Amino acid sequence: MAKIRFDFGSLTLDAELLDTPTARAIAAALPLRAAARTWGEEVYFDVPVRVKREVDARAVVTPGEIAYWPEGPAIAIGFGRTPISRGGETRLASPCNIFARALGDVKALAAIGAGSAIKVEKV
Repeated sequence: MAKIRFDFGSLTLDAELLDTPTARAIAAALPLRAAARTWGEEVYFDVPVRVKREVDARAVVTPGEIAYWPEGPAIAIGFGRTPISRGGETRLASPCNIFARALGDVKALAAIGAGSAIKVEKV
């Protein structure tokens, strides 16, 4: 599978793309630049990609799963609790398409603040 890199300036996170329509659409749009937003223990950012919600989309993710939020449209990387989490789960705002898996520790994203510049590119 193809790999992509999220460059947050102070840290980078590589991810492996899954074989999904969303992953193909994101890869076709690279490179991307955006500004980070945060929501609890989630970093997300707008992307110029329009993909429908896939049949296996879900709101509860495992840290390390990288999601596309159709309502944004945005990429969302949850690494812990959000304001709507129940218990210790990582719950995104609404069902998202899982399109990649992080190859590093997503907990490091706790250091990323709102407004941080992000660059996403193929590796």
